[in-house]
Amino acid sequence: MELIYFQLLAAILFCIGVYGVLARRSAVLILMSIELMLNAVNINLIGYAAFSSFGSAHRNLGQVLIIFIITIAAAELALAMAIILRLYRNKNNVNVDELDILKG
Repeated sequence: MELIYFQLLAAILFCIGVYGVLARRSAVLILMSIELMLNAVNINLIGYAAFSSFGSAHRNLGQVLIIFIITIAAAELALAMAIILRLYRNKNNVNVDELDILKG
């Protein structure tokens, strides 16, 4: 297996995530698309860490960076879901086109 396959998979997943962010109206689906984009970045970093010719120090750095990104993504997901649930309780809707609660 070569690095190009990891890069192609990551690019396809990232493009699907960008399409989901731009085309969807539900806040939950937009959040899922953002998570898909973060996972595409993780796949790309896994590929670079696996095929790195710089030695084990860069492989370990890649693995630590991936774990850090997964941790940040989990915290971002929890916070965003809390905000979405609060918006749903207040407005009974999670459609981002119809939410104008933050406007002055």
